[in-house]
Amino acid sequence: MLSQFHSLKYSFGWMLVIGAGNTWAETWYQPSAGTTWQWQLQGTLNTAYEVEVYDIDLFDISTDQIHILQQQGRKVICYFSAGSVEDWRHDISKISKTAVGNPLDDWPGERWLDIRDKSVWRVMQNRLKLAAEKGCDGVEPDNVDAYQNTSGFNLNAQDQIKFNRFLAQSAHILNLSIGLKNSLGLIPQLANDFDFAVNEQCLEYKECDALRPFIQQNKAVFHAEYQSRSNLCQYASQHQFSTLLLPLELDGRLRQTCR
Repeated sequence: MLSQFHSLKYSFGWMLVIGAGNTWAETWYQPSAGTTWQWQLQGTLNTAYEVEVYDIDLFDISTDQIHILQQQGRKVICYFSAGSVEDWRHDISKISKTAVGNPLDDWPGERWLDIRDKSVWRVMQNRLKLAAEKGCDGVEPDNVDAYQNTSGFNLNAQDQIKFNRFLAQSAHILNLSIGLKNSLGLIPQLANDFDFAVNEQCLEYKECDALRPFIQQNKAVFHAEYQSRSNLCQYASQHQFSTLLLPLELDGRLRQTCR
């Protein structure tokens, strides 16, 4: 196993060996199936919802806001993109230009990354460190399915599994919970590595059965749909999903829940 991975020494002074196995105590937050949540990545944060978890943007949320939510009894999951570069982020100059690929459809200013490139690994490691320093309880790394998209790189499923496990192990070393975002085709290989799932539109695309391994382990499935469906709440209840109906912009202007 170790022969498949590299040891990387990062600027903040500790050595991470990917592939060495989970030998540390699992003390990080692990949300159970049915955990209530709010997901807002843009706009003025509405903190009035009586939920157990807030999922918010890592860069836009302040440490003080995180602490206030936690003092109110909430857990805070911090979102960032791990498989793409957004041209407004402060750390993009640290990513090798050769690791920047094709644009993401419908998301201006965002491009896929070569997840095999070690400059990408270092930047994502530093983003995880930032999440820990701010006090986030967990993280939601986005765009972890580049191998299924026209990224501009010749990526395969094994490249993606290696990168996603790197993220999970790195988060756990920092005592952060971590969710697997979409990437349904890799759930059989990765459900044991991640603490919860975040899914968009599995009901719309009739893909929700793929998330069953998380529920079978009593791990939360944080599920969002962007179009109203007559059977939404019935389906969420039957499958123990934590389901929200939200605007695609995730800007807090609309929220419907079954609980």
